[in-house]
Amino acid sequence: MAPAFVLHHHRKPRPHFDLRLEEDGVLRSWAVPRGLPDSPSDNRLAIAVPDHDLDHLTYEDVDKSIADIGTWEEHDRTDRRMLFTLHGRAGSRRYALIRTGEGWLLHLTKEQPPDQRR
Repeated sequence: MAPAFVLHHHRKPRPHFDLRLEEDGVLRSWAVPRGLPDSPSDNRLAIAVPDHDLDHLTYEDVDKSIADIGTWEEHDRTDRRMLFTLHGRAGSRRYALIRTGEGWLLHLTKEQPPDQRR
C-alpha cells in the first residue's frame, strides 16, 4: 500500500498549511505558510517541523481542517532534494522539496503526471 499524505489547513496562530508525508511510521512534516505552489515559477517556503504521529492523518479540530489527503510516491531523493507526487482528491501533482541552507523550498515541477482521475 502506498504511503499516505495529508495537507492540513491551520487557522491559528496565523493561517498556514502543514504538508505531512508518511514515512518510517511517522508523518514527516513541513509548515508551508502560503500553501502549495500553483505554478512552477512560484516556489514556496517550507519549514521542517517535528514529525507527527500517524493519527494526525485524519485529525481535525476547530482550528485545523484537512485541505487534501491521499497517497504519495517518491521518485528521487538526495541530501538536497526530494522529488515526489501527491495523489490527492483533485488529482496528482508532482513537487520537489529543495533544501536551501537551513530551510526548504516547495516547488511544483514543470513535468506533471498525466491526469488519472476517472
